[in-house]
Amino acid sequence: MRALLQRVLEASVEVDGKVVGSCGHGLAVFVGVGENDDEASAERLWHKISGLRIFADEQGKTNLSLRDVRGELLIISQFTLYADCRRGMRPSFAHAANPNDGERLYEYFCELAERDFSHVGRGIFGADMKVSLVNDGPFTIWLDM
Repeated sequence: MRALLQRVLEASVEVDGKVVGSCGHGLAVFVGVGENDDEASAERLWHKISGLRIFADEQGKTNLSLRDVRGELLIISQFTLYADCRRGMRPSFAHAANPNDGERLYEYFCELAERDFSHVGRGIFGADMKVSLVNDGPFTIWLDM
């Protein structure tokens, strides 16, 4: 699994003009599921994200986790994180999971987050989504597990 994390002051996702998920101070997490991923992959990725110390402490050092700052989450499925652009000018998505497995593992990942945090906003798997966010920093991390 892959994730693009953006530390945010706020974020939201709209589908058909309606906000379907949002968060305040915390993380916008864009999640991609690969063809060989399984529940263990989702668990490893969630464990890394939930403990990653990327929020500032009193001295301004990135020393606090999402849990430490009582942050919120917005989790958005994004199979395009598996784009392969090494050949030609059109990305290949051959290494992304098939839609059934991708949705199952995305939902499982969201459930893991909801076990640990009281506020978890979600996008809608497979939908055409409009994402708005205010990046804090900016601070963006790429995780490939």
